[in-house]
Amino acid sequence: MKPRKKIPTFKDEDAEREFWGKADSTEYIDWSQAKRIMLPNFRPSLRTISLRLPESMIAELKLLANQRDVPYQSLLKVFLAERISEERARQSGARKPASRKRAG
Repeated sequence: MKPRKKIPTFKDEDAEREFWGKADSTEYIDWSQAKRIMLPNFRPSLRTISLRLPESMIAELKLLANQRDVPYQSLLKVFLAERISEERARQSGARKPASRKRAG
């Protein structure tokens, strides 16, 4: 078993989030000792915002939601989450050195 690095002390959550976004957690934590836990009453914190959208866009969103039998606001959250994930993956890929061969 290789020795683990000491987890630094963080000045705030932003500093901690930035650190863990870049660090390899396996250098700090022995994940083989981790235990799975259940948080049955855990709900992510929500914040209400006001968002102005064209009526035609809302109508299209409602149509798509109706076809999937889900509330349109829930579908909008899914769409946003998917796009955020795609953008984060694209940004992560852009930071890494290009090692893929391009079709020519």
